[in-house]
Amino acid sequence: MTELELKLELPPASLSHLESLPILRKLQTPARTEKAVSVYFDTDKQKLRKNGILLRVRRIGDRHIQTIKAFSGSALFERGEWENEIAGDEPDLSLAGGNAPGPHLDPKLRGQLKPIFETRVQRRIYRLGRDGCSIEISLDQGRIDTGEQSQALCELELELKRGQQEALFELATRLVETLPARLAVESKAERGYNLINGASAHPAKAEAPDLHPQMSVAEGARAVGRCCLKQVAGNAPALLAGDPEGVHEMRVGLRRLRAAMSTFREIWNDPETAAIKHEVKWLTGELASARELDVLLGRVVIPARRRSTGLPGLSTISQDLSERRAQAVQRAKTAVDSPRFRRFLIDLAAWLEIGHWATSQDDLSHLRSEAPIAGFAAAALRRRWRKLRKKAKALEELDARGRHKLRIQGKRLRYSAEFFAPLFSGKKARKRRKTFLSKLKGLQDALGDLNDIVVHEGLFRANAGLAARAGKQRGDRKRAFAAGLLSGYEQRRFDAALADAGRASSALLDTRSFW
Repeated sequence: MTELELKLELPPASLSHLESLPILRKLQTPARTEKAVSVYFDTDKQKLRKNGILLRVRRIGDRHIQTIKAFSGSALFERGEWENEIAGDEPDLSLAGGNAPGPHLDPKLRGQLKPIFETRVQRRIYRLGRDGCSIEISLDQGRIDTGEQSQALCELELELKRGQQEALFELATRLVETLPARLAVESKAERGYNLINGASAHPAKAEAPDLHPQMSVAEGARAVGRCCLKQVAGNAPALLAGDPEGVHEMRVGLRRLRAAMSTFREIWNDPETAAIKHEVKWLTGELASARELDVLLGRVVIPARRRSTGLPGLSTISQDLSERRAQAVQRAKTAVDSPRFRRFLIDLAAWLEIGHWATSQDDLSHLRSEAPIAGFAAAALRRRWRKLRKKAKALEELDARGRHKLRIQGKRLRYSAEFFAPLFSGKKARKRRKTFLSKLKGLQDALGDLNDIVVHEGLFRANAGLAARAGKQRGDRKRAFAAGLLSGYEQRRFDAALADAGRASSALLDTRSFW
């Protein structure tokens, strides 16, 4: 069977508010409480995880329930699930033959399996039923334990038992608007594996969507969008913890989402999509200053202080920029910790899963949505490559704005190439793709360096202006002097950076495409 569920993370301190919510207080059937211990099994080399399979045995009272799930980044909310009651606490792989993961669960694998982590939770279950719809809310409190490390968990699991999918997302929206709950994009199993592999505290990197040539355009678009959502939502903990890479990776997730929306604009072109774009633009703006100032300090100001310790005003301007960065980081944290961000994640998930674009009765939209993804991908890549080639050939004639547009075109082409990579999996295509993406990244890096010079010059100019105005009152012009000198350092890099961009552009233009 396939289950549709949403998970919401929430701080334990908010649980008292959960019990007082009207939707729960009005329930006629009292909540059911149970303790559950789930042991997850895999091989030493995590063969099951690598094949997108979860195997666990859950003990509830005297019963043992074996569960097999198929999971991947492209299937965030719907997962194939097969359950059987078994006699003991060891997996029974003889029961796996009749389900989709069966070929990967040959009974011969039994000797290689071992318990790798467990979850121990106190579960409180509420059943909501109304207008032909039934939703189960499970509140799980407990820990994930590998034997060497453990991690607390507190989450709500919303599972649609019967009825329309819209009801599940509407309930999630009401909950995140009332509680400090945030959409969780990692299952307990994924969190357990991350704990074992030392990745639990790391920022979330982009994942490749699970695409295959038989998919429709709509299925491919949804798979790509889910991976973007997972990267955006998955970086909230790192960002809120003050990790600069959390800001960076969330911005990458947003850029990838914008690239996907551009790539699939033939089917993503309704008012709901426009509303999602508006929120993406808002969040991108809230994160921008933190990243810009982080790059400025890390790549320009701090190295300059190491080289020139006695430069007048350098310490002061470094302190000023650090304070501005702290303010920008706080602005990013405030945005990500807001009800607006929590609502955005639910809206984005709902748009991907049940948006109007997916149910349009318009003949043209329907034909475009149901077309094979492979042909669509090749046409989209050709279109982006053609536009980039035209502008790259005129690189020397471009001004700062033109180079910035070329940089954006390069990013969109790169993201699209990464999205569609599984569709071009032949040996020759893989080799060409690796070369193509390497050359494209070279151009992106060079154009990014040029863009940084322009952005940094503007930041230094603004800081120098503030310092000069303050100096008239306090007689301190050291910051203005240091800002001007640093701006000069950056400007002197411009010719070399432009030459690097020219070489990178030529190398890319001489590279064969892989589609």
